[in-house]
Amino acid sequence: MTDVLPSPAASFKEKRYRFATEVVTVDNPDDPHHAASVPIYQSATFKQAGAGGGGEYDYSRSGNPTRTHLENHLAKIMGAKRAFAVTSGMTALDVIARLVQAGDEIVAGNDLYGGTNRLLTFLAKSQNIKTHHVDTTKAESVLPYLSEKTKLVLLETPTNPLIRIADIPTISQYVHDKCPRALVVVDNTMMSPYLQRPLELGADISYHSATKYLAGHHDLMAGVLGTRDEAVAEQLYYVINATGCGLGPFDSWLLLRGVKTLAVRMDKQQHNAVRINSFLESYGFKVHYPGSTNHPQYELHKKMATGPGAVLSFETGDIALSERIVEAAKLWSISVSFGCVNSLISMPCRMSHASIPAHVRAEREFPEDLIRLCVGIEDVEDLLDDLKTALEQAGALPSTP
Repeated sequence: MTDVLPSPAASFKEKRYRFATEVVTVDNPDDPHHAASVPIYQSATFKQAGAGGGGEYDYSRSGNPTRTHLENHLAKIMGAKRAFAVTSGMTALDVIARLVQAGDEIVAGNDLYGGTNRLLTFLAKSQNIKTHHVDTTKAESVLPYLSEKTKLVLLETPTNPLIRIADIPTISQYVHDKCPRALVVVDNTMMSPYLQRPLELGADISYHSATKYLAGHHDLMAGVLGTRDEAVAEQLYYVINATGCGLGPFDSWLLLRGVKTLAVRMDKQQHNAVRINSFLESYGFKVHYPGSTNHPQYELHKKMATGPGAVLSFETGDIALSERIVEAAKLWSISVSFGCVNSLISMPCRMSHASIPAHVRAEREFPEDLIRLCVGIEDVEDLLDDLKTALEQAGALPSTP
């Protein structure tokens, strides 16, 4: 990733730095002690100068200096006008969903994270907000469902867990031309701003489960959302302030610390993932990974992102075999989520996507035998050795003499 971004330093406004420099450079000019690290303002309330209040901060639900520094930094690396930090990725989506009113409609993909599907189902039952699930790998598939009722078009790209790609610029153009009041929303968790910035591709809102790549260590829960539109930003902030879901100061500090190493972590994870994809393909497994030239949307992904990321999935053709592989792995921890420095393995239909009813998974062609690999920063030779041993022990490969 070598894209050049604006500098955060006021005295060097004309200077632009590449992402890996920008992401570790946190502007903190207002600290009276010139701390090298942004301080943790672990305070619920702030003293005011007079009876009328009016200070920049009064109550941490509405704003906190540590969170402000984090949000300013996130806006910079996301290419957003404003960014907000909340308590989880699903909280971020919930905040966005509150822009939708009863009777409005959402257009979304048919390969979605299980938690996203759960929230959309809840909105349909509780608020009469209908979601049309379409194949977003075909940009034109959204067109029949765009109408004056459409409020959100929700995209994941790559999708989780089948790693399908949506054409953000084309879909955004379709939506903005046909439904000017509708917002294009992209879950960019799997790519992170290092590899893909949806707001620069035409989306109106981009959000992340910051628990994953942005934080990078699975030691906090957080969500991030950003927009390029000031009016939309005000609506999002109103919801966050009203519901009290803004990220606390200590978690804000943890996230700010974690995001600084995003580029170096992702470079290593992605390098490992490319090797693992090649290994699995060499044994004939059907692998879903945008870094593979066998991926049907390889070229499209390359146009939008600067790398394939570090999440891939593969099929074995047999559910029991997949279970044995997952349980035989040692270095690969059996766990939901991704984006951690440690490598994870799971069967989405048994874990992260189990909340989607089996008949719906079948309708959307989710392979029940699918194994998802979330690649960490370990030595890739150790990861390959462990994966090969697990495949052999499970009976997916002949044992090495």
